[in-house]
Amino acid sequence: MPLNNVRNIGIAAHIDAGKTTVTERMLFFTGETRKLGEVHDGEATMDFMKQEQERGITIASAAISCTWDDHQVNIIDTPGHVDFTVEVERSLRVIDGMVAVFCGVAGVQPQSETVWNQADRYKVPRIAFINKMDRTGADFHEAVNSMDKYLNANPVPFFIPMGAEENFKGMIDVIERKAHVFTEDLKRNTVDVPEEYKKQCEEARIFMIEKLADYNDCIMELYLDGKEVPPDYLKEAARDATLKLLITPVFCGAAYKNKGVRTLLDSVVEYLPSPIDKGAVIGIDIDDPEKNHPRHPSVKDPFSALAFKIIHDPFVGQQTFVRVYSGEIKAGMQVLNTTKNQMERIGRIMKIHAKEREEVEAAFPGDIVAFIGMKNTKTGDSLCDPKHPIFLESIFIPPSVIEMKVTPATKNDEKKLGESLRKLAMEDPSFHYRYDPEINETIISGMGELHLEILVDRLKTEFGVEPQVGEPSIAYRETITIEAENNYRHVKQTGGKGQFAHVVLRLEPNEGKGFEFVDHIKGGAIPAEFIPSVRKGIEATLEDGILTKSPVVDVRVVLIDGSFHAVDSSDMAFKTCASICFKEGFMKANPIILEPQMKIEINTPDDYIGNVVGDLSKRRGKIESMRRFRKGAQKLNGYVPLKEMFGYATALRSISSGRANYSMEFNKYVPLSKDIQEKVMKEFQEKEKEKK
Repeated sequence: MPLNNVRNIGIAAHIDAGKTTVTERMLFFTGETRKLGEVHDGEATMDFMKQEQERGITIASAAISCTWDDHQVNIIDTPGHVDFTVEVERSLRVIDGMVAVFCGVAGVQPQSETVWNQADRYKVPRIAFINKMDRTGADFHEAVNSMDKYLNANPVPFFIPMGAEENFKGMIDVIERKAHVFTEDLKRNTVDVPEEYKKQCEEARIFMIEKLADYNDCIMELYLDGKEVPPDYLKEAARDATLKLLITPVFCGAAYKNKGVRTLLDSVVEYLPSPIDKGAVIGIDIDDPEKNHPRHPSVKDPFSALAFKIIHDPFVGQQTFVRVYSGEIKAGMQVLNTTKNQMERIGRIMKIHAKEREEVEAAFPGDIVAFIGMKNTKTGDSLCDPKHPIFLESIFIPPSVIEMKVTPATKNDEKKLGESLRKLAMEDPSFHYRYDPEINETIISGMGELHLEILVDRLKTEFGVEPQVGEPSIAYRETITIEAENNYRHVKQTGGKGQFAHVVLRLEPNEGKGFEFVDHIKGGAIPAEFIPSVRKGIEATLEDGILTKSPVVDVRVVLIDGSFHAVDSSDMAFKTCASICFKEGFMKANPIILEPQMKIEINTPDDYIGNVVGDLSKRRGKIESMRRFRKGAQKLNGYVPLKEMFGYATALRSISSGRANYSMEFNKYVPLSKDIQEKVMKEFQEKEKEKK
């Protein structure tokens, strides 16, 4: 397959806009599946995890290859639920183009904005598909306006609907001035535009020509001279503007009724980029971060690839999903993982078609394949030719905000639980777990209640572990607010060799920059070989926390002075000394606890605004803005502490008679007020007493 004919696309949207249904129809029409899988029946090909089929939502980005019009299309279906944002993030990193699916009734929804902003970060060209045009309340123009208003997407309708809601008959191709109508047996017929839609079609075409004339001189001249603009000119200019992220072509349809999906496949081939259009990927030199090395999508360039997903398969073991950017790789070859600085051997190479796998001899630029047999590679790792090592840009992982304790039901399950959690953490970088030996408890943390609920569910179904699960709790952080200095001598004399270390540390607030360690030792007051031990001692304390055993963040520690003993000083002594000195200094520096603050968006009918706002302010929330969402309903945007949001879904339903809905995502960590901090510390101390 020539590289020009390859398309790597992602399908992304808000939960329930119909992404998976769109993908299912694409697979059906490209001949990948014989039968139409339905999401609500739990039969969708892309939703192959048991949890996805039960809940009717997509969790993991499934990668599937199919063929359309002599082009190979690799589709990645991504989840729309905010708890699985990392899945979207990692798939956007490796695709060349994106289809953003919007619901014809709701238009732009909160998660669509999140996905759109992520696509902006990775500069992914995209086209939009307004789905569910057959639903009651569907309004194409309103949906297009919301894209312009909230996403600044510069949307240009390439197809407009004929009718809406139950009268939705088909679509009009604005460029070719033809109508597409559908028969009961899935046939698509192209006919002339009906008389009653001609005016709309011409208006849409003039709108498109005016938009494209801004970016194309040839069209500008024809338009100003009042001449007809040929369809080929429009298509070429539209492709160019789409690839440069200047416009977003908009298509429409009703995927569930099989309308508009083939048109969407045509437009993926027509307007989205091939790996050649995307050009070279830039890698960073591993010795000198200032130096860059381009890798062109060519077999002649050295091999480079990015691992973007890991799935544990009961039949073939660990599958590492990889996007190949340059070079050629064959099964059995060795590659260098530059992120871990380890060699990896590729056992087999698989192309994935939903649940089926096809083994291939080699992978080439632009391919999305699964490698079998890799031991240490994780999400976001760069793989490359050992003779030409480079780093590719890694994948951004948001912090986890919610914790839950899990305990194995029996002693036998302990090892099994540890092993299963390790595998889950390999697959999902936004999931973390840690073991607290003092209380013999394992604490897992993730992006939200649903995220953890599904992971616990997977422990039961995939790994056969039945853990007992505690209440979800908040992942706090600790930090300091003022500068403080502390001097500590660690002297221990036990028969034989003693321990001696002495350090002077200055702690400074370092907002938003994480932990920094600065060595200002002069004249060898502490020998150079002990400096790393001082750092290690501090780092161990940062992880364990001081006030509530929550990690310490945003602190700059300067090692100013100290002393040592020629015989009694050791790495261990300096590690212990630095840890105690840091703890004492931390308590002097007016320490505070930080809590996760969430960005919340609530859609509510006008009748319930008072109740919703009142309830939110009881939860220490702040409303930043209100905007008209649609007739008779408002969209409220604001910030609220996660601590107050447990069980909010149920509360919101009862306040609004089930008519309001909300979505939230992590914003940042903010300080707790004094009285709440005291309360949190008191609760923590009581828990500690209970454990004893």
